[in-house]
Amino acid sequence: MKRFVLVVLALMMVVSYSFAQKNVLVGVAMPTQSLQRWNQDGANLKAKLEAKGYKVVLQYANNDVNTQLQQLENMITQGAKVLVIASIDGSVLSDVLKEAKSLNVQVIAYDRLIMNTPNVDYYATFDNFKVGQIQGSYIESTLGLKQGKGPYNIELFAGSPDDNNALFFFNGAMSVLQPYIDSGKLVVPSGQKNFTTIAIQSWDSGKAQARMDNLITANYAQNKKLDVVLSPNDSIAIGIIASLKNNGYGTASKPYPILTGQDCDKPNVKAIISGQQSMSVFKDTRDLAAQVVDMVDAIMSGRTVPVNDTKTYNNGVKVVPSYLCTPVFADKSNYKKILIDSGYYKESDIQ
Repeated sequence: MKRFVLVVLALMMVVSYSFAQKNVLVGVAMPTQSLQRWNQDGANLKAKLEAKGYKVVLQYANNDVNTQLQQLENMITQGAKVLVIASIDGSVLSDVLKEAKSLNVQVIAYDRLIMNTPNVDYYATFDNFKVGQIQGSYIESTLGLKQGKGPYNIELFAGSPDDNNALFFFNGAMSVLQPYIDSGKLVVPSGQKNFTTIAIQSWDSGKAQARMDNLITANYAQNKKLDVVLSPNDSIAIGIIASLKNNGYGTASKPYPILTGQDCDKPNVKAIISGQQSMSVFKDTRDLAAQVVDMVDAIMSGRTVPVNDTKTYNNGVKVVPSYLCTPVFADKSNYKKILIDSGYYKESDIQ
């Protein structure tokens, strides 16, 4: 009889929790719809949360900080119990997150760490240092740097300076590449190596194109060879490709340099297939969305929230408990296995 009562109580708790889910509002704040990846992230999160029975408010802020602040205020006013935030500028959310904390709203930073506030509870992302390491290691392997080959000419790009991830990407890549720069096996003809100098505000393709144009004009006249370009993500890589095309690259006498990227956006996968881009780090947003849903579930059920890193991500006030998913890279040799066979894309998406 006692066992029967325990089973009934357990079933009642499950039913009660499932009912509670249907009354829980989760606010999802994404930075922009102008990049493919954020559309996919938002759609994946919304679908997975709704499949679990949550109500979801999903909003995009068109890369405008004030718009995102207003959206978060509205989510709190509507009664959101959890906020999932991919911030535009992770250093300006302190006041709105203080308000959230006062109402016991839990905050999960999504893929971009929210800075300078104690009122962010968890962080879900990919191993961003490893993203840069993968890019650096691809360059190292493709050029045969370990085998002593070189010297090669390289130019460096970094992501938006207001995105904390950008520095992790850069530092990860330079952990591999810096020794070769120091030894002279990699040469930076422009001399531009500092993060602040090479950073592209808002990850903007047009700004990346303009900077690449200037680098070519100033440093690659008289058929001086450009062997490799470190690009931290695909939107910057697209701008670089446009510049290279306009400056006569892509011929037998002037081939495209090795060019890295991140996100496996459709135009960039097409560029990889056609030989304009060499690789892109793949971060399966389905995995990240699934992890965030598990974190929301744990928060709402009172369980321990799953994290696997409690040391790395210091936001200036505290180390934020984090869950890091693992990235891989796709290139011409494996993109079908990584992207098509996994169901992430259809073959028709990248034709």
